[in-house]
Amino acid sequence: MSQEHVINGSNLSKTPLKILCITGWCRNGSTIIGNILNEIPEVFHVGELHFLWKNAAGRGANSSCGCGRPLTECHIWSRILPLGRPAGVSAQAHADAVIRRQLACVRTRHTWRVLDRGLHSEEIREHAALMTRTYHAVAELTGARVLVDTTKIPGEAALLPHLDGVTPYYVHLVRDPRAVAQSWSREKQYCYVMSSRKSTAYWHGFNVASQAIVRRHRDRSMFLRYEEFIADPVRTIGALLRLCGEDPAANPMRGQTIELRTNHTVTGNPDRFHTGTTVIRDRDDSWRTDLPLPARLAAATLSWPLFRRYGYRYGGTPPTGSRRAGTAPPRATGER
Repeated sequence: MSQEHVINGSNLSKTPLKILCITGWCRNGSTIIGNILNEIPEVFHVGELHFLWKNAAGRGANSSCGCGRPLTECHIWSRILPLGRPAGVSAQAHADAVIRRQLACVRTRHTWRVLDRGLHSEEIREHAALMTRTYHAVAELTGARVLVDTTKIPGEAALLPHLDGVTPYYVHLVRDPRAVAQSWSREKQYCYVMSSRKSTAYWHGFNVASQAIVRRHRDRSMFLRYEEFIADPVRTIGALLRLCGEDPAANPMRGQTIELRTNHTVTGNPDRFHTGTTVIRDRDDSWRTDLPLPARLAAATLSWPLFRRYGYRYGGTPPTGSRRAGTAPPRATGER
């Protein structure tokens, strides 16, 4: 294919591009799951694509690609960023326009409107056109048949069925809100600290919106708990491959271990920069001792009734069983 064809991203394949969209609230394990899938030929983890323009313009949390280079210098994203930019408009002005459309059309609060009304305004039609070109250009540039998008913004996820030449598959990924609150309580590279109350409020809102999406698309959706993934990553990755019609034999997990190469994620957990032999921890209960009691109680209380609906208990018994809704030394990992 010609370079011009790749950059334009306008040629739609006869076979719809598959997008495995992971929804839910942040710190739920989506980054490591995406990077595991990224090791499969013709599967490409874009990271949190929603933030490409904001981060590239220096207005987001982190402007680095998973490869370590600035997004504007990465050999993939530097060729994607000019898509849809009108002649004579600066990169900064174009990024500002994209961000304005995102805020106006595809925030979490817009999820139900997108589900019910689709491309109801000129702004959302412009954004859908940009995302269509972006996804197809990434696929053409990388040779991928499946893109894994871990954006987790429900409004963006709800928009996917309205993109030409795209077949979305959804994974509603949930993690114990107490473990999520503990993760947000710790300072880490380019990630700010958030209180247990605020974290859990977002956890509740994002998961309610994610539920609405997977209920609308039951035949192409899966509900998954993070605790199930770390307990049996081989089984989980196999289930994700089957969900989107891919061969489970391509599963790169070997027990709890995975060999990770350099990725090109837009953003995500800072662990995305680590490569080499990586071991998935099979427990996620450090919140029992590291998260203060008031914060644990706040997370359990404010997440009700989803807390119990998702199988969590005050005693912290790890839930099991996902269900369909229709080279460095080994390093232990998991969202912290």
